[in-house]
Amino acid sequence: MPFNFAELQTNLWTAADNLRANSDLKSQEYSTPILGLIFLKYADNRFIKAKDKIGYKQDSRISIGPEDFKAMGSMFLPDGARFSELVELPEGEDIGARINDAMNLIEGVHPELKGVLPKTYNTMESALLSDLLRTFNSIPSDLDVDLFGRIYEYFLGKFAMSEGQGGGEFYTPESLVKLLVHVIEPYHGKIYDPACGSGGMFVQSAKFLEDHQGKAADDISIYGQERATATLKLAKMNMAVHGLSADIRSGNSYYEDPFNCVDKFDFVIANPPFNVDGVKKENIKDDPRYPFGIPKPDNANYLWIQNFYSALNSKGRAAFVMANSAADARHSELEIRKQMVDSGHVDVIISVSSNFFFTVTLPVTLWFFDKGKPEDRQDKVLFIDATKIFTQVDRAHRAFEPAQLEFLANIVRLYRGNDPESDLGSKDEMNKHFPDGEYVDVKGLCKVAILSEIKEQGHSLNPGRYVGVADEEDDGVDFHERLSELNEELEKLNAEAKILEKLIGHNIEDLLE
Repeated sequence: MPFNFAELQTNLWTAADNLRANSDLKSQEYSTPILGLIFLKYADNRFIKAKDKIGYKQDSRISIGPEDFKAMGSMFLPDGARFSELVELPEGEDIGARINDAMNLIEGVHPELKGVLPKTYNTMESALLSDLLRTFNSIPSDLDVDLFGRIYEYFLGKFAMSEGQGGGEFYTPESLVKLLVHVIEPYHGKIYDPACGSGGMFVQSAKFLEDHQGKAADDISIYGQERATATLKLAKMNMAVHGLSADIRSGNSYYEDPFNCVDKFDFVIANPPFNVDGVKKENIKDDPRYPFGIPKPDNANYLWIQNFYSALNSKGRAAFVMANSAADARHSELEIRKQMVDSGHVDVIISVSSNFFFTVTLPVTLWFFDKGKPEDRQDKVLFIDATKIFTQVDRAHRAFEPAQLEFLANIVRLYRGNDPESDLGSKDEMNKHFPDGEYVDVKGLCKVAILSEIKEQGHSLNPGRYVGVADEEDDGVDFHERLSELNEELEKLNAEAKILEKLIGHNIEDLLE
């Protein structure tokens, strides 16, 4: 009987959600210990494989330690820190205390995880923890790193859905991250995310390399920054789960720059928080990371955009998610956008439909910079309208399936003069729109605009202004312009709702229920 991965994920989630239902933990407090147990199970699986290969025995006279296991792509686990030992604990044992001890032992031999692993298990009932350990023990011991990583990412996504706004702070939907990665193609070099959340951008960058015969350990160096301490810990755990080495530091990216990032990185990839207000602009007025000036509105979108831009070296590429309103923002933000467009470094802009995120319904735009654009593309920007390309995952959520993701990335590849890929099933769609295997503008889908056209449109970076509407959909109404206006109105309403929540002291959705 074939292994049913989807069924395993569902069963694991049901067991994990039982902890919330039968404990005093708030919804945002139970995710970290659950992920800690998944981390421990994964570490044990990898340890067993490596141990067998190098002939390690606990009482062996041969000197074998953490570095030997690291060379095998595994973590060394000292006696007492094994998941397989914890799952065999008898009834009546203080299981929470034993799990805490295991986490402390792991941190003792892995300094990079010091203070990162959760140690609150002593506050939970032993019976509940015992059930969780047994359930997670059903994860097959021969499950490879990719499938185990998928379980970890699955849980991050489910926590994002169940926790509302709090969950969205650390999780970006996988298909959006994959599209960002496939467009910037991080084959080698330094990768930076100054709003790294749980590190999903790094995981997908490593996966991209593996799919293209590369190896993250040899080809890329990972750097990240995260403001929230709890999320920073998740990122470090996530890196360990996926066998990645990374330098991830704590800091508020508006004010702090621990990596001296200006002109430093080959790739920047991020999903920053949108429409943030309250940034103390007097503290950043002379910061070199904001070369085009400080925007006057109390909105940090154009601070983030400049942060990404300035971190790139002379050949660097950036990919990031941005609120739709930023593409047409006016006044001082328009002046900043003019300078960026005129630099010739804006490369690709992709509009995405609503309902891709678990915590907000608004559509978003994906921006791409390329400071290494060849001369023949210096005065061009590729606009793609992907708002009608998606798969309905459930009633409320959408995603790109692999063939759709590959199709969109292939449009960019053709625009750059590169060969398209077909491993994920996009061949038929490519033949339909690009039968000669070369880039052409497709009404309603994609358009290469030159700088003079962008200037005529008021330096707008809204794809709808350029690609037009497909012939069969053209009813004489400027649909995309109206959609842009509605998106901006929705974002304003969302901001007003946040203000009301602060004044009332309750979540608006809770009150409506």
